[in-house]
Amino acid sequence: MTQCEKQLVRASFQEIREVAVPVARLFYGRLLDLEPSLRPMFREDFQKQSAKLMDMLATVVDNLEDPEKLNPVLREMGLRHAGYGVLPRHYALVEKALLWALAHALESGFHAEVREAWQGVIARVSGAMLAGVAHRDMVQER
Repeated sequence: MTQCEKQLVRASFQEIREVAVPVARLFYGRLLDLEPSLRPMFREDFQKQSAKLMDMLATVVDNLEDPEKLNPVLREMGLRHAGYGVLPRHYALVEKALLWALAHALESGFHAEVREAWQGVIARVSGAMLAGVAHRDMVQER
């Protein structure tokens, strides 16, 4: 990511923090609209799940300068999510739902450059999470 993209993500996330719970609710609502079969994966109440989502996004944003630092955490999170039944194809749905929620929250502030910057962040997080699953699968095949 460029420094400009990092700054766009940081600045937009500051706005999101102010409305974190509604944004998370938008995200989960959209995700379940896109794929209703995912509903059984969410056994916790959405208040707690929303807080976890926002905490993880804050951690990612706080580590934009050293994203590799989060790889072990993200790989482990990918493994946990796979245990809940999350499939690789679900990551595209998560990206779509999260971008949709961010767009609704930021409105005109979610212009093309901000969207592209967030897409880069989401792709990086998804890639690290999927790497954890791929590594586990590779080890199990041996």
